[in-house]
Amino acid sequence: MDLLWLPLTFFLSFILAQTWSVHTSWENRDANRHNEFDKPTSQPHIIFILVDDHGFRDVGYHGSEIKTPTLDRLAAQGVKLENYYVQPLCSPSRSQLMTGRYQIHTGLQHSIIRATQPNCLPLENVTLPQKLKQAGYSTHMVGKWHLGFYKRGCLPTQRGFDTFFGSLLGSGDYYSHYKCEGPGMCGYDLYEGEEAAWEQDRGLYSTVMFTRKAISILARHNPRKQPLFLYLAYQAVHSPLQVPTRYLERYKGIPNLHRRKYAAMVSCLDEAIHNLTLALKRYGYYDNTVIVYSSDNGGQPLAGGSNWPLRGSKATYWEGGIRAVGFVHSPLLLNKGTKCRSLVHVTDWFPTLVTLGEGTLDEDLNLDGYDVWEAISEGRPSPRQDILHNIDPIYIKAKNGSWKAGYGIWNTAIQAALRVGHWKLLTGVPGYSDWVPPQTFSNQRLTNRWHNENVRWDRGKSIWLFNITADPYERVDLSQRYPHIVKKMLLRLAQYNKTAVPVRYPAKDLRSNPQYNGGVWGPWYKDERQKQEEEERYNNWLTNHLGKRRWKKTKNRKLKRKVER
Repeated sequence: MDLLWLPLTFFLSFILAQTWSVHTSWENRDANRHNEFDKPTSQPHIIFILVDDHGFRDVGYHGSEIKTPTLDRLAAQGVKLENYYVQPLCSPSRSQLMTGRYQIHTGLQHSIIRATQPNCLPLENVTLPQKLKQAGYSTHMVGKWHLGFYKRGCLPTQRGFDTFFGSLLGSGDYYSHYKCEGPGMCGYDLYEGEEAAWEQDRGLYSTVMFTRKAISILARHNPRKQPLFLYLAYQAVHSPLQVPTRYLERYKGIPNLHRRKYAAMVSCLDEAIHNLTLALKRYGYYDNTVIVYSSDNGGQPLAGGSNWPLRGSKATYWEGGIRAVGFVHSPLLLNKGTKCRSLVHVTDWFPTLVTLGEGTLDEDLNLDGYDVWEAISEGRPSPRQDILHNIDPIYIKAKNGSWKAGYGIWNTAIQAALRVGHWKLLTGVPGYSDWVPPQTFSNQRLTNRWHNENVRWDRGKSIWLFNITADPYERVDLSQRYPHIVKKMLLRLAQYNKTAVPVRYPAKDLRSNPQYNGGVWGPWYKDERQKQEEEERYNNWLTNHLGKRRWKKTKNRKLKRKVER
């Protein structure tokens, strides 16, 4: 009998061994899957902080009286961008950040996108969040859009962002989130996705509100599972000058009220970024994160901002309007604690961040930006050698501008600006051209001292040439001394202009009035498909309505005949 049981015992042992082996194999496989799931993504998280109207001087490390300990520390531990350029206004800088293309190639050469215009960042342009999304990123936007919203396809969630919380317009009240574009043209401007954020609105100061929203996004996302792109576009420090009272206490020593409020707004912003960086560390992002900080244009002295010692202000093509505060902070940088003096432009972020995020750059994107990561991280030479600041064929206010003044190559009445190597050329009317020293803000009111350095000798001119490396403050015009340089640069302008697309700057559309949209600024324009769908709904309603009316008339006639009989 024992002999008979032996094969059976052996057989059962074999089955159990195999079962255990299979079970162990599945456990190992599950463990491997779990490890793969927990394995940190190789793609860095990207936090892009865009600040509004932050003046070149208005950061501690540029010698300001405004205290910015967080920005100073992040910049000191990262790489300061000390030859970094943006555009002189909100929409132009944002459009170039989102597309990596100059304004002349998107049709947004003139001014900004206004709330009442049927205009937005052209839909045929691929955006930075769309490319990062293709690369596997979770994409989120918090803050100011200002790239148009006249139809649904223009909204951030239609342009590559998974989520959006913020404002669509260029400015508004920091607490109520209302904005007026003129008498009888007022509306609410705070959105969650594609709907007004009435329920999320607690009347919070926007800098605080946007920071809390950004932190909540970090808290909900798993940094080990998927790379994250967060575009945090603060409303601050754009006018109106509003700030919680406790921040004003720090600047009692600044007599000028505009400057005092502005300084307090910058301090609030600095504290907000401190809280954001703490959250990046708390939720496990920091060690694999790249933080980019940038202003969208120069400061506005009339609203408390300072670009000293640079010339000019926001909305001008002088250095004070386009040379920006900027830095990159990241544990992934190779050369930390350095300054990058290579030429960097806002269009460069598109190819730089897409490449950093292991995305693809197709040739048909026709980018004007360059991948400048090695220039920033390793201190290598920048691939960028020139910048087309802009060509605005609508802005032709230079009374003495002419083809003759441009040597028959260029009409100098046209507002244009170009940088090539050390040289910078301006034509037309570049904008407000004073230098505004810090002592300007020493009086309560802006007196005649405001114009102490008003440039009288510029009257009648329509062309300027500066060596920006030798003369970063644009005090010595060299256009008469080096006409051959002027001619070469005018030829370059003409070449760029041949590639320009027509300007998109439509007239005001009265249908944009929030009164027609429930008191909210939002899409009002309907494309052909939407129009067709609405017409079909109306026709169906009309057919049904008329059918019911005919039925009632027939019924009434029959009843009338019965009564008559």
